[in-house]
Amino acid sequence: MAVRLLLSLLPGICFLPLAYFGVPLWAWIVYAAVWLGVGQTLWQLSLWLWVAFGLLALMLNLPWLRQRLLTAPLMRLIERRGWLPQISETERAAIEAGTVWVDGELFSGKPDIAKLMGEPDPVLTEAEQAFLDGPVETVCQMATDWEIHQRKDLPPDVWNYLRQEHFFGMMIPPEYGGLGFSNAAYSAVMVKLASRSFVHTATVGVTNSLGPAKLLLHYGTPTQKQAYLPSLARGEAMPCFALTEPNAGSDAASLTASGTLFSQEDGKLYLRLNWKKRYITLGAIATLIGLAFRLQDPDNLLGKGKDVGITCALVPADTPGVTIDRRHDPMGVPFYNSPIEGRDVVIPASQIIGGLDQAGRGWRMLMQTLAAGRGVSFPATCTGIAQLVTRVTGAYATVRHQFGLPISRFEGVTEPLAEIGGLTYLLEAARRYTVGAVDRGEQPAVVSAIAKYQFTERSRQIVNDGMDILGGAGICRGPRNLLANIYTAIPIPITVEGANILTRSMIIFGQGVIRAHPQVFDEITALENQDLATFDRALWQHLGTTTRNLVRAIALSLTQARLVRTSMTGTATRSTQKLIWSSALLATLTDLALLGYGGRLKRQEAITGRFADALSGMYLATSTLHRYTAETAPADSNVQNPAAEWALKACFYQVQLAFEGLLTNLQIPVIQPFLHRVVLPWLRWLPLGVPPTDAEMLAVAQQVQNATARQPLTAGMYIPTDPEESLGRLERAFALAVRAQPIFKQVRTALRESVLAPGSLLGQIEGAMRSGLISGEQADMAVAAIAAREDAIQVDAFALDDYLTLGSNPSPATATAKQSPLRD
Repeated sequence: MAVRLLLSLLPGICFLPLAYFGVPLWAWIVYAAVWLGVGQTLWQLSLWLWVAFGLLALMLNLPWLRQRLLTAPLMRLIERRGWLPQISETERAAIEAGTVWVDGELFSGKPDIAKLMGEPDPVLTEAEQAFLDGPVETVCQMATDWEIHQRKDLPPDVWNYLRQEHFFGMMIPPEYGGLGFSNAAYSAVMVKLASRSFVHTATVGVTNSLGPAKLLLHYGTPTQKQAYLPSLARGEAMPCFALTEPNAGSDAASLTASGTLFSQEDGKLYLRLNWKKRYITLGAIATLIGLAFRLQDPDNLLGKGKDVGITCALVPADTPGVTIDRRHDPMGVPFYNSPIEGRDVVIPASQIIGGLDQAGRGWRMLMQTLAAGRGVSFPATCTGIAQLVTRVTGAYATVRHQFGLPISRFEGVTEPLAEIGGLTYLLEAARRYTVGAVDRGEQPAVVSAIAKYQFTERSRQIVNDGMDILGGAGICRGPRNLLANIYTAIPIPITVEGANILTRSMIIFGQGVIRAHPQVFDEITALENQDLATFDRALWQHLGTTTRNLVRAIALSLTQARLVRTSMTGTATRSTQKLIWSSALLATLTDLALLGYGGRLKRQEAITGRFADALSGMYLATSTLHRYTAETAPADSNVQNPAAEWALKACFYQVQLAFEGLLTNLQIPVIQPFLHRVVLPWLRWLPLGVPPTDAEMLAVAQQVQNATARQPLTAGMYIPTDPEESLGRLERAFALAVRAQPIFKQVRTALRESVLAPGSLLGQIEGAMRSGLISGEQADMAVAAIAAREDAIQVDAFALDDYLTLGSNPSPATATAKQSPLRD
């Protein structure tokens, strides 16, 4: 009897491994048959039940029969109840613009770790590295951030040098006079420029990212490329791209700028344009405007209907009717940002980017360009800022003393210092990982949205931490201040190209769940097209993956994924297990949310925002793990890298908090109490992620202050060698402080043992030298370190008359820029 009972229970036990590994439908039929067959002695199955089972098995395995008897009624029910989200034309263009990359693996519930870790690192060519070491280094030396802010512009010799060395044509191929650099090279250039001045990146970034040159390269006609790319590469033409309007900001698809197509007596087609744009970077000095507008063709001259759709065209800035005579003041950061207006501006229709064939395809152009651009410019700029803050705060916390100790010895400073170092490691890892994919041809729209949101928010966090550590030295402006201008500039990248609130709550998960989910996009498209065969295939695959992921999520949560075997070694093993666990939970909760909310899910922005946090944390963990394994030899896999380990912990803690928020707030009939009362407490009891410990934070803080260990964290930034510059002065004081540290330790020991009498530090050094505790050379070194420290911690102060004239130096006239009168 016991044997029979065991045999009857065995098929039920086998359910778990079959579901965990996700066997195909036919295997489930075989499994069910075995289960029924073994259980006959208990339940005495009738012949009719076997016949019913056989018919069901036949129906499920014959697609044409399954489609008509099961899938078609389900299809009508899903459509009637609105269980799948609807997609507008502009949403579809945005979703289809990009490619699915690692985001697809993370949504799968069963990510291929070998694939994720096998992504190659970007490598610069000799020419690209020479450009970084030569012209980029030179242009950084030519003007400090303070000088740029005082002039309210880049100095004329900097503008000339940027043109001369083709900084504005880095991405333009050599056949058009550009440098033909990779995205990785452009990103590395932006990192170094950002560490010098935000104005550099705002100026150079627009010309190489979203703008006429980029659109021309991808969509322009041969004639358009020959006409414009050479002058853009040389910097003779200055581009801007005009998209944002007063009533079309984050919702750029609702723009009202209009263009009407008409024919003149010469038989040629023309456009009459009217627009009012704002927030246009480089607008005030632009000679060539890339314009997004809604094209109307009242006479149907193109054969595409009267409302052709969003279109992009090139408008020379000197065209009659174009007005560029004002300038915005974005947080006092002196890069050119302007409103642009056009009234009855007439241009040939051949100015449409890509020619008449591309009329009405402007939104798709923009989405495809943004899908890659967001993953390059923002990460580079924010990484450069992070590296600068790491360098500054690590040195300052070592040099600055209070209560007789470096301020880095206080745990209140250790915590933000560790956060700065850990996040800087994370951002550099994600920058490399993302830009490498773009160079390989990916257009990762979802990942780029993650990058835009996470990099800008994390860099804001880093800058705030830096300001807290510097205290008064951070808020007093002047040539010595290294963070104040960045602090005021950091809201700018938070806002542009889609406000971060929208990016988090709508784009990352809203587009991700449709595009990167294994089946949802196919189901929605099939439903719209009434394609029963495609819907049938996607639906049953969806049911299979949902079952698999649900069982995997339960099993991994019960075991904390510790039984998962991976190819990773050393300290990377545990993070890999957590990444697999996270993916299973994300996939399961996604399907439950789709089931519970249906088409309403994308309007539940608090829920989608938490999903975005989880997905973002998983992507950043993947990037960090990739960098850590790439930089760590197998023999050193157990060697600690405090910044990497801090970053991984921070990523999984973000995922943990996101899942806790979802389980608390998901309103799903029937199963919601189970999620809230059983799953949530279990996840809190055996958490996926916990915050870094105090000891781990201390290790990162020490890494940031270690003369050797800090180098990899800040390897891409510009470091001035001139000791009269603010950072150069701080670096010199830091180097002397590190070298003199053993001497000061000897002196403190002598004081504790009453070998030396209390007094000033210089007096103690002199007493130690006289008593033979230290040599004369050591005393000189200690005195030099004290003098350098005193110099480095000073803040700027101005004479009253000088203060009133700060920032009143005239800006150079560049291109078509018009100077604004200064107040008395």
